[in-house]
Amino acid sequence: MPVIYVDADACPVKAEIYKVAERHGVNVVVVANSWISVPRHDPRIRLQVVGAGLDEADNWIAEHAAAGDIVVTADIPLAGRCVKAGATALAPDGRAFTPESIGMSLAMRNLMTDLRSADPLSLSTGGGARPFSQKDRSAFLQALHETLVKAKRG
Repeated sequence: MPVIYVDADACPVKAEIYKVAERHGVNVVVVANSWISVPRHDPRIRLQVVGAGLDEADNWIAEHAAAGDIVVTADIPLAGRCVKAGATALAPDGRAFTPESIGMSLAMRNLMTDLRSADPLSLSTGGGARPFSQKDRSAFLQALHETLVKAKRG
């Protein structure tokens, strides 16, 4: 049975994860740098508090996620580590990180990081990331449900 690992700091779809996990009867591990509220009525949902270091939650998830598990994260390097371990990685907008797409995602992230550090003002007029929408939330729900159905089939 797959386990869903949640990179919980700033994850906008925790409630949706709990709902889908309860429907499918799978365990959820919510990983955060500090205590956050998780549903107490469901013993399959647990909070894992890690140290306050920059990559502590990412490192914990990467060490525990295995083939067949699902990792929910917007962190592209973490998604890459999990995909390499055989886990399925989903972004909060429902986008799946696959072995085929993770290389391009990492390259784009690195390019944007380099551009921002070379000339921070050149990218300041772009407005940043678009707001998280109901459409993103719906796409995530659908992607998580489909991923769990596939994982349970083996």
